Amino acid sequence: MITCAFENGKAANLRHVVVHAIVERDGALLLVKRSPGISEGGKWSLPSGYLDRDETAAQGALRELKEETGWDGEVRSLFIIKTDPHRPHEDRQNVSFHFLITPTKQAGVKDGESTAVAWVPIRELPPLYGLAFDHGEAVEWYLRYRSQEFSLPLVM
Repeated sequence: MITCAFENGKAANLRHVVVHAIVERDGALLLVKRSPGISEGGKWSLPSGYLDRDETAAQGALRELKEETGWDGEVRSLFIIKTDPHRPHEDRQNVSFHFLITPTKQAGVKDGESTAVAWVPIRELPPLYGLAFDHGEAVEWYLRYRSQEFSLPLVM
């Protein structure tokens, strides 16, 4: 939670905004292994992070993708908007925007937030509910979507 003081002097607890990249290439999803010392450290996750000031959610997802994996990409679609304040493993009550992103080129190297970056074949994904935060649920929805497309975005 973010505590802010408004002009009238009242304080309010507000929620963080995070962005997630769902990136598939040749039947594999791009995952990062979170570094020890950060939330959910040691677990695999989607490339993700906090939205910076003065950027759109799509720009933030592309920035996080590049920072955490070294990959550039193009946003295909907004996939999921999650506003549930009771998300698993989340005490900050993040609001999240998940984007479907097409990878375009590897243009750099990962940052220190990840210890590994891997293209994991869909048939070899780790147990989805072992992924960091609620990323397993997003991947589960993505697998349903790739089997039979439905209207986007999902709002949860």
